[in-house]
Amino acid sequence: MSAAAAAHTSQISLNINGRTHDVGLDNRTTLLDTLREHLDLTGAKKGCDHGQCGACTVLMDGRRVNSCLVLAVTAQGTEITTIEGLEGPDGALHPVQTAFLERDAYQCGYCTPGQICSAVAVLDEAAAGWPSAVSDPDVGTDGGAVELTAAEVRERMAGNLCRCGAYVNIVPAVQDAAAATTVHEHAAPTGSAAVAR
Repeated sequence: MSAAAAAHTSQISLNINGRTHDVGLDNRTTLLDTLREHLDLTGAKKGCDHGQCGACTVLMDGRRVNSCLVLAVTAQGTEITTIEGLEGPDGALHPVQTAFLERDAYQCGYCTPGQICSAVAVLDEAAAGWPSAVSDPDVGTDGGAVELTAAEVRERMAGNLCRCGAYVNIVPAVQDAAAATTVHEHAAPTGSAAVAR
């Protein structure tokens, strides 16, 4: 490696799905490309590559992010969860995965990993009482959970596009998962109500 190339490269350590991965990367490498091209974690998909479709959504410290917009070097020190890391230690599917399966919300499946990761975060956000743009103004002021009505699910999942038009199945799948999940497997998001998308 030339000195010029070495100046643009970092050796980083990423915590992904509970495992530590040490990798040397060009500082300009996105988290999505790191997952797919360097770590063989191909669940997150490259859709628009501009943060507009949500196909690359993963969880960073429990909050959803478009991994195509995150530089891998900035993800050090965080806990990253991809679709591959949602299943339980016994191999059991996450309740959101089960709900998508039972509601036939997968369609072609290309957007599904991002949809599911986003839905997992939606459950935590609603449980934490975070309001959305369509929430009643009083929602969350008492510290209670937000009911995930169809309008709430559509608003909160608006950053994830399905080109098959499977939204009709995704909305009840998210509601089913919310009903089945009272104690979440991932820590509730912390910080302000702003969600990195």
